Amino acid sequence: MYSIFPTAQKLFNELSVLINECPLFNNWRGGVKHPKNRLIVNYQLFFNFALMITKAEIQLVRSLADKRNRDELRLFVAEGEKLIEELRHSTLRIRKIYALEGVLSGSDVERVSAKDMERMSMLKTANNSLAVVEQPQHHFDPKILSEGLVLALDDVQNPGNLGTIIRLADWFGISDIICSAATADCFNPKVVQATMGAILRVRVHYLDLPTVLHTAKERNIPIYGTFLDGENIYTSNLQQRGIIVMGNEGKGISEACAAAVTDRLFIPPYPADRSGSESLNVAIATAVTCAEFRRQAKK
Repeated sequence: MYSIFPTAQKLFNELSVLINECPLFNNWRGGVKHPKNRLIVNYQLFFNFALMITKAEIQLVRSLADKRNRDELRLFVAEGEKLIEELRHSTLRIRKIYALEGVLSGSDVERVSAKDMERMSMLKTANNSLAVVEQPQHHFDPKILSEGLVLALDDVQNPGNLGTIIRLADWFGISDIICSAATADCFNPKVVQATMGAILRVRVHYLDLPTVLHTAKERNIPIYGTFLDGENIYTSNLQQRGIIVMGNEGKGISEACAAAVTDRLFIPPYPADRSGSESLNVAIATAVTCAEFRRQAKK
């Protein structure tokens, strides 16, 4: 139910002042049954009722924590005032916006109580607003593989890593990411929050990754991958087109994808002979790799 008073709490406060100042009421004693207090309590009850949403709505939002439901309904959840404002200015269609009193404005905003927001939120600490959004349908055009840089994620399973990588792609001007089927869902609530809005600008495709890579290799498109036995990335000649493959958090790049890689890269530690961490986190490795590609573009 939509609140018929966008500023209901403000009106309630003003009404309370008027009732308190009215001589008619001030001549009577207080108490729960006092006419003045009954008017205030009844209006507060109306205000609370105006902020109620149905259990079905809450259950629908909560169901979107499950990938199967997101896939079936083609919806996802975005939380936070800044992200929702970005959504409003994007091409994505928003089904519903829920917000606390005083947060966001417009006829498309439904006011909810803090308690109901906590019930709907998928974050440890509920935000002040939440939107249910239709998932975009991105068409994959193989031509993009030869026109610029594309990221390819081979079973990257941590939602935080995927969200950070999408954000990095946006930062470094990479518009498309190809993911293997086992890569985390880009519409997972944790992924959406970690992208900090980049999910609105970066197209994420879920495809048969080995097939895409081998087809690209046949078209003489350079395919880069990071390996412990690769060539130093800082001395390699990096082109500004092709595919950059990043592997799984624990296993790295799979054999099926590695077979298509044309340029094996290595991010050296400092100093080069230093014995320390075995490898880099995949999101950090992606940041270093993309930064070096773009650094060489300025030469």
